[in-house]
Amino acid sequence: MKYKYLITDFHTNIHHEQMNQLEEWYEQAKEMLDFWPIAYYPYYLRKDETGIFLEDIHTMDKVQEDWKKINEFVKVKNKENKDFPIFSGYEWQGAGLDGDHNVFFKNEGPLVNPMRYSELYEELKEKDAIAIPHHLAYSLFHRGKNWETHIDEFSPFAEIYSSHGSSESGDTDIHMSRHIHMGPRTGGTSVFDGLKKGNKVGIIASGDNHVVAAQYGHGFAGVLAENNTPKSIWDAILKRRVYGMTSGRVELLYEINENVMGSEFQTVDDKLKHHIKVETQEAIDRIVIYKNGKPHFTYNHGEKWMNEELADIVKFKFKIEFGWGPDLKIYPDIQKKEWIGTLNTSGKICSIEKCWTSIGQWINKVDDNSCEFGLTTRKTTQSGKWMGPSPVTTEGFVFEIEADINSKVILEVDGQKFEKSVRELLDNTSLIVFLDEAKALAKERFGFDDYYRSDPFYHNAYKVRLMKAKPEIAYKIDKEVMLDFDNDSYYLAKVYCTDGSVAWSSPIWVKR
Repeated sequence: MKYKYLITDFHTNIHHEQMNQLEEWYEQAKEMLDFWPIAYYPYYLRKDETGIFLEDIHTMDKVQEDWKKINEFVKVKNKENKDFPIFSGYEWQGAGLDGDHNVFFKNEGPLVNPMRYSELYEELKEKDAIAIPHHLAYSLFHRGKNWETHIDEFSPFAEIYSSHGSSESGDTDIHMSRHIHMGPRTGGTSVFDGLKKGNKVGIIASGDNHVVAAQYGHGFAGVLAENNTPKSIWDAILKRRVYGMTSGRVELLYEINENVMGSEFQTVDDKLKHHIKVETQEAIDRIVIYKNGKPHFTYNHGEKWMNEELADIVKFKFKIEFGWGPDLKIYPDIQKKEWIGTLNTSGKICSIEKCWTSIGQWINKVDDNSCEFGLTTRKTTQSGKWMGPSPVTTEGFVFEIEADINSKVILEVDGQKFEKSVRELLDNTSLIVFLDEAKALAKERFGFDDYYRSDPFYHNAYKVRLMKAKPEIAYKIDKEVMLDFDNDSYYLAKVYCTDGSVAWSSPIWVKR
């Protein structure tokens, strides 16, 4: 393939009050992403003279001062580090009648705040700017997407998933229940509604994160670009060579007759060759090809690999999560824990994916067989945050290892050593529970270390979860299928994984 897979987050909202954290956000984005489009958030909650709290935009002198700082920051960082491009951008909401959009610039551009989407387009159409709609499936005229005013070239793709949930359609299989005040989800404004109306938009996912950049589990975007330069990235996003994932890193390629996702083409063929190549961090359950918004073809992958005999040398992925720990209601002063650890194998560590939801994490691959790491887990990264989603309690990694199936993986955590054979990892999920430490804490604080059941200790114990490992055949697919073609249609691929995560390709439009 001539394209590189680049992972990013088109929706990291840094607020006016967080501008002193811009460097910190940049460093976190650099750990998690391949490039970073900043989405400055110029809004805040103000107390009206009537006493009600209202979301409103800051005074324009504050906003323009922040905008100047962001543009200067982008210039400096792009000059210092050409391997990690960043773009300036901001969130635009207007009067709420057209839906919320994140505006990004290829180079530098003005921050403008008209009330309507059409006015935004008129002010920015000569500025190499795009405006990406998000949380589309909220109500029309109430911050949901207004497809009647949509302009394809100004908004080449849409954010199908974020921490808000899924805007695929009004009745899709992933919830959209984070915001009781903005919800519930409805029909007519979703991504599939927009495609059905004839709009040509690609598909991404991104975080809608307001407390840290690139938060794992809130959605990421994939971009197929020729290289990691701003020019190539911008070319890729204008051509809709993008895709979305709800959770961990996914490499997804979807083509029809060698036309890559985001493309339009014409053919006289009665059959189309669909090519799907995908690698996920979890086992793939199935892939569904949608035609004109409806399921057209389903490939069930689970039945293809679960009964396969594994070789003596096996390549596999498994996720390790760290966290849980004392209940804040019982131990209000214990809000975080710092972990130090190592992982060793007699085989080879092929890759490491960071599953990080907050700052304070690091990992160092010492050699092909070992790594060392430090993590800081928090009972919640959202305490006191206006825009915070549900509490986050874990940090972790996905390790890809190639080793003898009977060899050991050795995990050392805070001076304690734990061993699992590769065969055991492939067999089931397991837990490491620091129960003795929880009992010691209860004894220290309350003089209490015995009860007729384990709740007071287990419920307050730190834990490490080793998710069931999956062999390479489970998380990689490269498949072609011939399907009938009769009339003008658009197609997209949706990948379902066994942990509930999902990835979407951008559509491909085919004319007869």
